[in-house]
Amino acid sequence: MPLIIDRLHRTGGENMNRENQLADSIKEGLIAALPLIFGFFPVAMAFGLLAKNVGISLQDTGLFSVMVFAGASQFMALDMIKDGISAGSIILATFLLNLRHFIMSASLSVRLQGIKKHWLFVIAFGITDEAFSLISLRNRTLDIPFLLTLQIIPYFSWVAGTIAGYLVGTMLPETVQLSLGVGLYAMFMALLAPEIKKSFSVLFLAVMSGIFYLVGSHFKLLPPSWCFIAAVILAAGIGAFLIKEQEVSP
Repeated sequence: MPLIIDRLHRTGGENMNRENQLADSIKEGLIAALPLIFGFFPVAMAFGLLAKNVGISLQDTGLFSVMVFAGASQFMALDMIKDGISAGSIILATFLLNLRHFIMSASLSVRLQGIKKHWLFVIAFGITDEAFSLISLRNRTLDIPFLLTLQIIPYFSWVAGTIAGYLVGTMLPETVQLSLGVGLYAMFMALLAPEIKKSFSVLFLAVMSGIFYLVGSHFKLLPPSWCFIAAVILAAGIGAFLIKEQEVSP
């Protein structure tokens, strides 16, 4: 009888620990997702407003964000649709622009080995530049509750912002409409500022990537989207040699 009671206590303690870990992971994911939620919504409103001006229906605009969930690609696709470019060219262009996600996924794959395969499709769909940055900077073990909270809530913010922009965007003052896109840059700064405080190397890499992009764009060395990708790759390559392992360790 004492053995049975001891086993029940032990099982109850393990269940309580799992529940506490689950709650902590969800809470941590929600806190990490807050800048994404507030950043995605106004940018998505700008997309919804632009989609309406291009002449895309509400249903197709909503499906655009539901199925694609890629901010830069969606804005680029709108410009190409407006210019009358064929669907095949649009698909190819957005594919090339999103090639960076292969690199992101490869980087994260080594940290997701303990996660069941059927979750990988959901995680892969939710990978964005901002989510990847937050996941990469997390020193603790990655778990499903944290990842899903970090990815799904900003996803719904993006979809909701798209629909809101389509429905009420034109009712906003013109100055507000023009400022909606600024939210994207504010969100990146909110993610970057805490890391700059921890390491001067992060500031150096951010400045270098900006310089690479400006030089490439000014001299038209590459198309604008490729200038962005090239700047990221060059900065990441320099960072691999510049940032010491101890700078990113817990």
